[in-house]
Amino acid sequence: MGVSKQQAVENRKAILEASEKLFREHGIDGVGLSALMKAAGFTQGGFYNHFQSKEALAAAVVASAMEKSYEDLKDEVEAPIKRGGDRLKRHVDFYLSDAHCGNIERGCAVAGFSADVRRLGHEAQTSFAGGLQTLFDTLAELVVEQRGNDVDEKEARREAIAFYSEMVGALILSRAVGSAAPELGEEILKANRETLHKRLTPEPS
Repeated sequence: MGVSKQQAVENRKAILEASEKLFREHGIDGVGLSALMKAAGFTQGGFYNHFQSKEALAAAVVASAMEKSYEDLKDEVEAPIKRGGDRLKRHVDFYLSDAHCGNIERGCAVAGFSADVRRLGHEAQTSFAGGLQTLFDTLAELVVEQRGNDVDEKEARREAIAFYSEMVGALILSRAVGSAAPELGEEILKANRETLHKRLTPEPS
C-alpha cells in the first residue's frame, strides 16, 4: 500500500532537513545517499521516489536553506528596535557574533553552501543566486532606511552587496580557524564588526 500525498510531502521534508544538516557539516560531496537516507529514517531505495538525483536533492536543499536565511533576515529586520537604534548595525552584530559563527547547522546558507554551489549544476546555482539577490534587495532597503535621501537605490544596493560579502567572508574565515585558533576566529569577527560599524555610521553634517 502506497503512502498518502501528505505523508510523501512529510517524508520529502524529512529528507531535505536531514540532508541540509549533513551537507552543512560534511559538504555535499562528503555524504552519500545511504547516509542521507539513514539520517532521515528511510532506506536508500526510497530516495528516487522523491528526487531524480543527488544533484536534484542538493538543489532543493540549497533553495530551502536560502529561503530560510531570507526569512530569518526578514524576521530580524521587522523586529522592534529601540528608539535611535540601527537595524543595519544590529544585523552586523548578529551575523558576526560567536553564536552565529558556531551555528553551522542552521546559520547563514550563503556561508554554509558557497564552496559547494560552484561545483553543482545550473539548478542549484540558480537557486543560490536567486536567494542571494533577495538578501541583497532586503539589505539595500535597510541602507536606504539608514541613509535616507543621502543615497539612491543603485548606491544602496552596491553598499549592501559590499558589506554583506565582507560579513560572509569573515564568517567563513572565522569558522575555518575556530577549532585550531579560537582567539584568531574571534579576532576576525571583532575586527569586521568594528570596521563595518564605522563604515555604517553616518558622518556628521
